[in-house]
Amino acid sequence: MIDSIVRRPFVWGIGALVLLLVLLSSIVIVPETKQALLVRFGKPDRILGATQAGINWRIPFVDQTVWVDKRVRPVDMERQQVLSTDQRRLEVDAFARYRIVDPLRMYIAARSEDRVSQALRPILGSELRNELGKRQFASLLSAEREGVMEAVRRNLDRVARQYGAQIVDVRIKKADLPDGAPLESAYERMRTARQQEARSILAEGAKEAQIIRAEADAQAARTYAASFGKDPDFYEFYRAMQSYQTTFLDEGEGKPAGNTAIVMSPDNEFLREFNGQRGR
Repeated sequence: MIDSIVRRPFVWGIGALVLLLVLLSSIVIVPETKQALLVRFGKPDRILGATQAGINWRIPFVDQTVWVDKRVRPVDMERQQVLSTDQRRLEVDAFARYRIVDPLRMYIAARSEDRVSQALRPILGSELRNELGKRQFASLLSAEREGVMEAVRRNLDRVARQYGAQIVDVRIKKADLPDGAPLESAYERMRTARQQEARSILAEGAKEAQIIRAEADAQAARTYAASFGKDPDFYEFYRAMQSYQTTFLDEGEGKPAGNTAIVMSPDNEFLREFNGQRGR
């Protein structure tokens, strides 16, 4: 045999190379992030790396390897218009995240992961339109939005199971009113609503102020009546001070009455309290 190798080194070298290629072709190394589906003569045979990564074997030139990613993959929906129940057209941009949980079903239904994404994209748009069509625009700005997204995820997941996929999450990246007249009209409605709310709050505040002021005046009147009933002289003095304030000052605000001139005798009855002549 050694003599044969020495006499025909080229032939033996080619044979060794072919043997090495066959050996390497029979080895499949499955990483942690992937799993492999072996397809024999076009028919799925078995799954490698579903539970544990590592070295596996296959029949060279007979078994074809289809790689499937275990990680979560995104699928973006094309931006589109959605009509809400309050007749507002919304420009919605959304995405979903999924992972392949059944490579065999995925291969039978779609042959590859890219085709799964292509199949899920229009279904995501359809489910989103159906769900948002049952809601008002305000629901997208409140905590109710989480419930909307969960309903879309469940509906989309039922369809994705047919492709061996599981929908992990669905999210809206942006939901805006279309530019132009619809957006300006929405802003005007929002502005009008806020102005009406402000007027209502001001009216309610004025009403409460009147009630408080009336109660305070009533309480003051009761206090004055009780005081005046106990001391009539004090009542006369208080009324005289109010009269002086109205006559000599501007509306009781402590400001001089301007160029107004008043001429009267020092013995005038009006100045009795002012001159300290009470009781004379």
